[in-house]
Amino acid sequence: MRHRPIPPQLFEHNRKNLARLMMPDSLAIVNANDVPPTNSDGSLRLRQNSDLFYLTGVDQEESILLLYPDAHEENMREILFLRETSDLIAIWEGHKLTKEEARKATGIKRIEWLSDFRPLFHRLMCEASHVYLNSNEHKRAVIEVTSRDARFVTDTKSRYPLHDYQRLARLMHTLRAVKSPWEITLIKEACSITRGAFLRVCKFVKPGVNEAEIEAEFAHEFIRRRGDFAYGPIIASGANSCVLHYVENSRDCRSGDVLLLDVAASYANYNSDLTRTLPVSGKFSRRQRQVYNAVLRAMRGSIKLAIPGKLPRIWQKESEALVQEELLSLGLLKPADIKKQDPDRPALKRYFMHGIGHPLGLDVHDVGHTTGPIQEGWILTVEPGIYIPDEGLGIRLENNIIVQTGGNIDLMADIPVEADDIVDLMSKGR
Repeated sequence: MRHRPIPPQLFEHNRKNLARLMMPDSLAIVNANDVPPTNSDGSLRLRQNSDLFYLTGVDQEESILLLYPDAHEENMREILFLRETSDLIAIWEGHKLTKEEARKATGIKRIEWLSDFRPLFHRLMCEASHVYLNSNEHKRAVIEVTSRDARFVTDTKSRYPLHDYQRLARLMHTLRAVKSPWEITLIKEACSITRGAFLRVCKFVKPGVNEAEIEAEFAHEFIRRRGDFAYGPIIASGANSCVLHYVENSRDCRSGDVLLLDVAASYANYNSDLTRTLPVSGKFSRRQRQVYNAVLRAMRGSIKLAIPGKLPRIWQKESEALVQEELLSLGLLKPADIKKQDPDRPALKRYFMHGIGHPLGLDVHDVGHTTGPIQEGWILTVEPGIYIPDEGLGIRLENNIIVQTGGNIDLMADIPVEADDIVDLMSKGR
């Protein structure tokens, strides 16, 4: 692992909370993600199953967690199965967890090798009445590849057709949405790494620099501090700033452009999510500053509007109303546009077409029951934008907040966002 050791109390706490939500006499199984293939004999680096990491902190392939809180024998209540290493594996792939290392990292007393999974699993399946199986139930997921969990679901139902099967994802979405103090500490570290990289980039950006070179500056700081990119970096200058998910990052930055940076770090699999927009020349034009300040006001207003008990769709509507007022002030919309608009296709969507924010955690678009009310302890992104393709001008700003009764905590309050502060910071690099 690249990150520093995480206290096992985090994972013990998470498993206890899951056990409390499970039905009596039930078994839950969570598999590691597959190591994704590329071409020929190549493969990508493992990106661990977020639920498995949440419950164990294990970042190793082929791992399986088995939970049976009501098992008659205490040593059957939590079992972690790991891939057994060998001299050959050690030479070609490096170190794998020993049983003792896994006990220390996870707080799970019983660690077994994968070769013992089938007989132990069969024994417990014969005792359990209910079985929780896992799947990806994120509403925006596009599932085209069969995952390890999905294959396990098919195989288990075939072998044991008469059990009562339940959806583990419903429980995990409930648990993972509210962040514990340990998780907040890890996300704060991701935000701190992001801040350091952003300050570095502000002093680097100037006309003639390529978007790819800017990506490299972020990579330097992220990796140096044991982090990684939380998602594919968006480094979008000029007209690219109006492309929401631009990831080519290949254009030269030009004087007079804005540069939209939607780039953030992850740390220990926990993510941050930052967006800032810079003037490539070091100074905003009058028009750029007008739009920039409009988006900044919308972001700050939307941070205040995200309160416990409010439905996310209501928060979205209220934030859209803030952006709509700014669009009217900028002359991009007229009162007549609002009056004659189709309620299902509001006029403001021409300039602000995405959501105001989303849960953040082990996944950038983290899981949670977003049809229900916002809860205290959620971490949300807040990211309004105004995009004007006719002017080649896109401005988006984004901070991450912890939702709290009595006032939210801005985890990125120390990352410059005022237009004057951005200009001052960029001038120091020249």
